[in-house]
Amino acid sequence: MRLPPRWLRRMLIDPAVTLLVVLAALSLPIWAIGAAFVSRYVPGKWRILRLLWFLFLYLGVEALAMIMMFGLWIGSGFGWKIRSPAFETAHYWLLGLMLRLIIGSAKRTFKLTIDFESAPRVTADDVDRRPILVLSRHAGPGDSMLLIDALANGYLRRPRIVLKDFLQWDPAVDVILNRLPTSFVHTGKNIGDPVVEAIAALARTMSPDDAFVIFPEGGNFSEGRRDRAIKKLIEIGRPDLAERARDLKNTLPPKPKGVMTALSTAPQNSDVIFVGHSGLESFITARDIWRGMPMDTSVAVRVWQYPAETIPPPEGQETWLYDIWDEIDNWIEARMEKTG
Repeated sequence: MRLPPRWLRRMLIDPAVTLLVVLAALSLPIWAIGAAFVSRYVPGKWRILRLLWFLFLYLGVEALAMIMMFGLWIGSGFGWKIRSPAFETAHYWLLGLMLRLIIGSAKRTFKLTIDFESAPRVTADDVDRRPILVLSRHAGPGDSMLLIDALANGYLRRPRIVLKDFLQWDPAVDVILNRLPTSFVHTGKNIGDPVVEAIAALARTMSPDDAFVIFPEGGNFSEGRRDRAIKKLIEIGRPDLAERARDLKNTLPPKPKGVMTALSTAPQNSDVIFVGHSGLESFITARDIWRGMPMDTSVAVRVWQYPAETIPPPEGQETWLYDIWDEIDNWIEARMEKTG
C-alpha cells in the first residue's frame, strides 16, 4: 500500500493512534473480559487476551511517545532546532524508553527470554569507545527491535539503520526515526543503489557513540528467497558465490556491496560485530505468530566481534563475509538441532 504524504500522516494517522488508545483505555473492562471469555474456547493459554493486551500496551507506548515528541517539537521552536545535538539526544533517550517498555511487556506477556551465549566486548562505560558496524541475521519482525533495544539500553549506543519505507505506517517509528540518523528506502525492485547510497551516508557520519545496524541478507529467510538469490548470483556471473549460497540452510546469502560500502565509508577505527540468533524463525508472518501463541520462547544470541585492526582489506572482505555467514548458519543449525 502506498505511503500517504507526511503532512497527512501527521494530521490524520498520528492523532488517530492517540484517540484509539484513549478509547481502548475507557473500554478496557469490556474488551478484557470479552477477550478472556473467548480465550477459553481458543487453543493456547489466554491467547486472544495476551495478544490484545500486548497490542494495547504497544499502542499506549506509541501514544505516550507521540505526546512527548509533540512537546519536543514545540520546545525546539516548532521544529526549528529539532535536529540540534540536544534534541537528538532527547530523541535517543525517548527511543530507548520506548524499546525498554515494549520489549519488557513482550517478555512478560509472551514469556520471551533471551539467552546470550556470548556478548559484545563493548560496555556502556568504555573509555576508548569506537563506532561499531553491527551485521545481523534477519528473521522475523521482532529481531530488529530486540537488537536495537540491546544496543540502546544495554550498551548505551546510538543506533542508526536503513529501513523499508512502509515501516513509516507506524506513527511513532515514523516521527522519531525521521528525526534521527535513519534512512527509509522505497520497497520494490531495483532498490539496490538507493540502499547502498543510504548506507554510505549513514556510515560516513558515525561518531564513537554510534552503532550502525545492517542486515546483509536484505530480508527474512525463506526457501523461495534463497532460490531466487542463488539464481541471481548465477545470472550476474558469480557461480562461486551461488555454490556457497547453496550450502546455507537457515540464512540467505549476504549481499557484500552494502557491507563493503559501510566498511569503506565508516571511520577507520570502526569495529565490526556479527550477530546470530535462533528462536524467532517460526514467527515471521502474522499467521506464524498466531499459531505460536503463547510463545514461551527462548531466543539464543551469539556475537562474533572483530576489532577494526583485524578487518581484511577490500579485496578480501567478500570472502570474509561469506566465511562468517557460514559460521552463523552452522551455529543456527546446531541450535535448532539442540532444541528439537
